[in-house]
Amino acid sequence: MFESIQTAPPDPILGLTEAFKQDSNPDKINLSVGVYQDGNGKTPILATVKEAERRLLTEENSKSYMPIPGDPTYGRLVRELVFGKDHPILSGGRGATAHCPGGTGGLRVAGDYLHKLHPDAAIWLSDPTWANHPAVFTAAGVEVKTYAYRDPATNGLDFGAMLDSLGRIPAGDVALLHASCHNPTGIDPSVEQWSQIGEVLAERGVLPLVDFAYQGFADGIDQDAAGLRALCEKVDQLLVCSSFSKNFSLYRERTGALTLVGATAEQVGKVMSQVKVVIRANYSNPPAHGAAIVAVVLQDEALRADWEVEVAEMRDRINGMRRLFVDRLAAKGVERDFSSIIEQRGMFSFSGLDKDQVAALREKYAIYIVGSGRINVAGMTEANIERLCDAVASVL
Repeated sequence: MFESIQTAPPDPILGLTEAFKQDSNPDKINLSVGVYQDGNGKTPILATVKEAERRLLTEENSKSYMPIPGDPTYGRLVRELVFGKDHPILSGGRGATAHCPGGTGGLRVAGDYLHKLHPDAAIWLSDPTWANHPAVFTAAGVEVKTYAYRDPATNGLDFGAMLDSLGRIPAGDVALLHASCHNPTGIDPSVEQWSQIGEVLAERGVLPLVDFAYQGFADGIDQDAAGLRALCEKVDQLLVCSSFSKNFSLYRERTGALTLVGATAEQVGKVMSQVKVVIRANYSNPPAHGAAIVAVVLQDEALRADWEVEVAEMRDRINGMRRLFVDRLAAKGVERDFSSIIEQRGMFSFSGLDKDQVAALREKYAIYIVGSGRINVAGMTEANIERLCDAVASVL
């Protein structure tokens, strides 16, 4: 059966990392894959994570299966992190959470649920969006469409076009929104704009699916949830996919969640029963370790405070590299205006570099950037910023 199989093309992002590893240039720079790096170019293990693991190693007493939706305590803590402890969704029992293997796992469970229970629903993605979004939902059998988002002229949000696009989505379809740190652009709506988005989706009868992969990497833990919470004031049904890969640096532990919000607790219970059927037929039940780490940290007041400090340090380093990158380019006489990069948030920025310029950076300077021009700002360091800016100035 295997004789006729052809080699699949490499992943557009992870494939670049493989090429980067094989590159022999000692000055190579990887600005492609979405992984945080510190000032030394390393992906750290957070001190709070190591302390949580130490406690788990001492105290855990079973390796038995988790429940299908995972540990209920983890689910509650996820909802508190997303919505806030005193939010009506929590007090009214209008939310339920399934622990999924990573944020991507949560997206796939959502896709499988939509395909099974709402087979006529299409999902609308921002243009542009994370490169894996279309693949995940297409693989789940969900039709993928797009709505307007970025204004190429300003490298900012084209909010008028976005609202117009969302206002044309048919009732019963799904709109995927990035809660903060939009990937790949780094461009986020304001809280007021989130309210307007919610009004349009509620009026149209469109279900929001919010991808929340970078909580804490824009302006703060609660600040980054403000837009989503404003959305919840306008709609009474939505899905939220959370990831702890970035803000806990738990990339390889694959720790995420899918949270359901309904108009009533009874409604949520019915939907969760269907989600559990979907999970059972997929990976049966989730891995425990990453979720246990998150639960230990979030339940301990001192550890929680230390974790927020670590998140702030990562966030501040990224924002500092944004400013340094723009300042260095200007100092080198680059005429193109890159100032929008300072206003963007999260690990990614849409640089505006075209495919030929991206190819030249790789071929001439061993600098690896996704073909769309998306750059991972966290890959910049004080040690490589001069070489990077010299190369960008050259290809421009």
